[in-house]
Amino acid sequence: MKRTLRHSLLLILLAASLSASAQTSIALLKYGGGGDWYANPTSLTNLIAFCNGELSMNLNPQYATVDVGSSDLFNYPFVHLTGHGNVVFSPSEAANLRNYLLAGGFLHIDDNYGLKDYIVPQMKRVVPESDFVELPASHPIFHQRFDFPKGLPKIHEHDNKPPRAYGLFLEGRLVCLFTYECDLGDGWEDTDVHNDSPATHLKALQMGANILQYVFLKN
Repeated sequence: MKRTLRHSLLLILLAASLSASAQTSIALLKYGGGGDWYANPTSLTNLIAFCNGELSMNLNPQYATVDVGSSDLFNYPFVHLTGHGNVVFSPSEAANLRNYLLAGGFLHIDDNYGLKDYIVPQMKRVVPESDFVELPASHPIFHQRFDFPKGLPKIHEHDNKPPRAYGLFLEGRLVCLFTYECDLGDGWEDTDVHNDSPATHLKALQMGANILQYVFLKN
């Protein structure tokens, strides 16, 4: 079962890389518990446009929204989760997300502020055998098309803490990136939403592009 799932999702990636006309879609993850999974509505649209323009990726300009427990999850090699509040995965949702990650999928969790205390225990249910570990600045995800020698950049201030990037590994593969005290998603949004400077917006988009490039080409 595990091998079949992995092969099915990797075939999507392979087909996308071999066909100039094929478009790959990425998705926003919808979850229960009352948290605002829908936060930052312009962020993925802007990130996709940036990646298509700067990295010549062939991503669908429109991102999808997918429920964590849906079989449609396996149609998206990259899914993004954000929010400020509570996150709850049912047992079947946790199992579905686990199978997705084992199948070759990748989850990016971006703390929009206040998410950490909720998402960490939920991901422990998904990957009980692995804990989040901080990624060093030397990790390849920071050194794709755009170089971040100090690791994860700071985009928005929360609690006067440095930005942290944590990873979850399954079978030796990075399957989940959790960006904390950074707020990449806010930086991806239209600049007038948070009054970000062009430099801050660009920095956030460049780091986001690195994540997608790592997922599609390196992971």
